[in-house]
Amino acid sequence: MVSKRSLRLSIDFLSIERAQHNAGPGGCNDEMLCLSRVASPARHSARAGNPTLPSGARACTMRSQMRFKGYTLNDFQLEAADAIADGANVLLSAPTGSGKTLVAEYAIDVAVADRRRVIYTSPIKALSNQKYRDFIADGLDVGLMTGDLTLDAEAQVLIMTTEIFRNAVFEAPERFDDVDFVILDEVHFLDDPDRGTVWEESIIFAPSHVRFIALSATISNLDQFGRWLEQTREHRLAVIRHDERPVPLDHRCFHPAVGFFQLAQRKRAIQTARRAFDRDAGKGHRGRGRSAKFGESRRGSGRDRGRGPRNRQPHPSQLVLDHLEAERLMPVLFFCFSRKECEIKAERNMHRRLLDRREEAGILDLFDEVCAKFELDPDSDPGLRGIERRAARGIGFHHAGMLPIHKEVVERLFTSGLLRALFTTETFALGINMPARTVVFDSLRKFDGVSFDFMAARDYMQMAGRAGRQGIDREGLVISILDDEALLEAPLADLFQGKVEPVTSRFNLSYSTIINLYEHMGDGLVEAYDRSFAAFQAGQGTSAKNRERRRQRARAALRARIAVLREAGYLDDDGLLPRGRIAQQINGYEIQVTELLLSGVLDELDRHRLAAVFCSIVYEARRGAGRGRGTAALGAKLARDVEGAINRFIAIELMHGFEETIKPPDPNLSAAVIAWSEGCSMADFEAIAESDGGDVVRTLRMAIQMMRQLRHALSGDYPLRHRLDEATVSINRDEVDAKRQFELG
Repeated sequence: MVSKRSLRLSIDFLSIERAQHNAGPGGCNDEMLCLSRVASPARHSARAGNPTLPSGARACTMRSQMRFKGYTLNDFQLEAADAIADGANVLLSAPTGSGKTLVAEYAIDVAVADRRRVIYTSPIKALSNQKYRDFIADGLDVGLMTGDLTLDAEAQVLIMTTEIFRNAVFEAPERFDDVDFVILDEVHFLDDPDRGTVWEESIIFAPSHVRFIALSATISNLDQFGRWLEQTREHRLAVIRHDERPVPLDHRCFHPAVGFFQLAQRKRAIQTARRAFDRDAGKGHRGRGRSAKFGESRRGSGRDRGRGPRNRQPHPSQLVLDHLEAERLMPVLFFCFSRKECEIKAERNMHRRLLDRREEAGILDLFDEVCAKFELDPDSDPGLRGIERRAARGIGFHHAGMLPIHKEVVERLFTSGLLRALFTTETFALGINMPARTVVFDSLRKFDGVSFDFMAARDYMQMAGRAGRQGIDREGLVISILDDEALLEAPLADLFQGKVEPVTSRFNLSYSTIINLYEHMGDGLVEAYDRSFAAFQAGQGTSAKNRERRRQRARAALRARIAVLREAGYLDDDGLLPRGRIAQQINGYEIQVTELLLSGVLDELDRHRLAAVFCSIVYEARRGAGRGRGTAALGAKLARDVEGAINRFIAIELMHGFEETIKPPDPNLSAAVIAWSEGCSMADFEAIAESDGGDVVRTLRMAIQMMRQLRHALSGDYPLRHRLDEATVSINRDEVDAKRQFELG
């Protein structure tokens, strides 16, 4: 049994640096190396190659002392600024918090001074919204396009998600005639299995005059990626790698039989844990479901593996939090890979009082201010009262299943520094700049969509990188809680040393891409593969025979998609047919929407069922989620008609040998959508849906986006246009209304 005292007596117990220093008036924890945002754009001509520095920032005679916005640039920022001045593209890899954003801001100032435009793309809407607010504070002319929101689409600096940029490149490339730079933030998302092809298509098909500023955390195959990027784009490319974090990380492990230890002490830790296991087994205290062999997997999630009789004492997470609280190593971001686990852990730690009376009053005042700002009424919202109750103890949780407005409230509270323990899923680490003193991993395993496995080093570093606040902490502390199996098998060296996986191409031209490019390229589209990063990677270190085999396989896949579109009536030798014209104007689920429209299924629907049908296109129940009463609410005949319309296309795919088809409709949210459209509360909506609020709000917002696009695609006095308007209005209210939430905040 491990007591709190034994934590200090564990293997050569490591004293963790507790001294924290305040950087004084210049200290901050901004992503931009504490660079103040002074609205004084650089006067600079990219063609001249000799930047005049911002007003109020005197240029120093030595290059090493070049200043921008009143701050001295470091070496990698100087190198990037020189490349921008020389008319090059930039590919920059640097750790979170090291100052990548300053390079983007320098490029923006260059373009603004030349009266040119800039596109800033990001992988997630939350990051796009954050950048919009940052640049508005700069005094820039800024617009925003995320699908949920469109604000000033003709602004000089336009922020958009990468999907919207890619779609705009296809739909109206002339819109980018006056664009100087496209900033691709988090460009390593090119490796994302579901969305990565969007980044690749953006790079390949963007107008040739546009320059790219591609920013990323660590990329192991940076040079390979850079060679492809330079080969693909017209301008020269500067590849810049910076590996030093402004706040270094201290990686530690914790095992309940061992305590805290370093990577170098792993062998000794295994011996100690094995002796404890054998000692417990000898006493007959293996515990229910415990494996008979040390480190052997058993059924279950893995959170309690390796604990044996220790399941009668505090969970390892409690012991770790006890230590962090006692040693004043908070605030802590505690990463769990389950929404439910985040909520459970937050509730189990409500016995802690992490705030004194003054701090408690401060965070409750802030809670009231945030609620007033967003016009929220906690008395009618139990979820808000729960956030308030936890915040009073310095505790919170955050995950994608929460209502967007609830996540916003938690994020505002966290930035105050008074939420001392936030239990969260990995989504909190994506782009949003909210560091903490310490990061804890509840497990190093997560579900990858197929099975539980140890997480990728890139994912680990993305989350671990939130540890350490610049200007406050000398180092960031990262603690990984290990069970027996992880102690033996987890790739700790790769994780802790940041040996991230290479970025791999996910190039796979979608139906939407083919439809948008077919009139310009025809069957020549199959040659697009030759320009892809996939083709470039396939040609590295392989024989000519293997390269040609891969090339032919990729081309065959594209030809198969084109053949399906031909047989389904979307295109022919002369170009796009009417179905293709409709699909061309829908971004996302374009085939499903087109099939439903031209089948006539939508023509007689009232606004409530119209909204429900569009939600069925998007909705896909999470594993273990309730199935709801959707089909009955939609009506058996209508459900069959919707399914039959979309199955027409799926049948053609199957005849062509496709294993993965377009998504079929899922009507199981329909009862909840109809109730919401008729005016029910969000609490009732969640109860009927048997699904998390965040999931249903995302579904509704995507349905609204599709209905607006279809309405725009329909010409004349088509009655369906008016019902689409009515359906949109009926569901775009209260917690679903993204524009209202954004404008209030």
